[in-house]
Amino acid sequence: MMKVKIATAQYPITFHKDIEDWKIYTENWVKSAIEQKAELLLFPEYGSMELTSLFSEEIRQDLRKQVLEMDSLKDVFCETYSNLAKQFEVIIVAPSFPVLEDDKIYNRVFVFSKNGLVGYQDKFFMTRFENEEWGIASAPKVLSVFETKWGSFGIQICYDVEFPIGSQLLCANGANLILAPSCTETIRGATRVHVGARARALENQCYVAVSQTIENAEWSPAVDINFGYAAIYTSPDKNLPEEGIVNIQNPQTEGWLIQELDFDLIENVRQDGQVFNFKDSLKVSVQLEEAIEVKRIKV
Repeated sequence: MMKVKIATAQYPITFHKDIEDWKIYTENWVKSAIEQKAELLLFPEYGSMELTSLFSEEIRQDLRKQVLEMDSLKDVFCETYSNLAKQFEVIIVAPSFPVLEDDKIYNRVFVFSKNGLVGYQDKFFMTRFENEEWGIASAPKVLSVFETKWGSFGIQICYDVEFPIGSQLLCANGANLILAPSCTETIRGATRVHVGARARALENQCYVAVSQTIENAEWSPAVDINFGYAAIYTSPDKNLPEEGIVNIQNPQTEGWLIQELDFDLIENVRQDGQVFNFKDSLKVSVQLEEAIEVKRIKV
């Protein structure tokens, strides 16, 4: 039996008085999931932007300056999550972080395990706010498949999960779980992400887990308003939920959504389901494989 207990966060953007305060806060979040026996922890997109609370008011109020200044905290951010993953021997998919590379800023999700930092996934498709206001660039087209003892997963950050191509290629290369960390302001934005997640679960006969930011942070002009909720979706097929909803949390409620996932059920419907969405979608994916590089990472 291939099973994993996943924790997906409904995460508030929180003001911190200093870096030590943030470290304690982060450790408490991780400990809370560990106490519930979680083995894979998923944080939302741009949850790292709470670190801008450590900057001066001038930097915090400047959309372009704040993402550039975040680069000064990248090492301590990664070190903190790396140490926690090693300490508790779990996989942590950290909140996405704006990284500066070759004079461009990418929206990056780092992945940590008992081996420390094992890899990352950058966001392909930019929303209008990211592109026009924040100056976040579309990343080089490289997808990462993270291979574990219980199965393989890929990451589609927020807007990316609203497009079929990334999830198709990840699943074509072994993924049976797609993680969708997200940050949205409105019910409409959250709905777009969740509709996309359900569509990807249907097309690829896989699990899709969504983590989102919640509540308001009026001190931050970038992530001041947040609406979201955590959920896990799958294909509505044999021995899986009839509506394709594995579990779902009430919106705007701080905490973890905890769920055990059985990947034998995914394999069974891919091989002998009522329909063959996954096999049929591969016919399309194969034609696109040359356009995007896919690399495999041992966790």
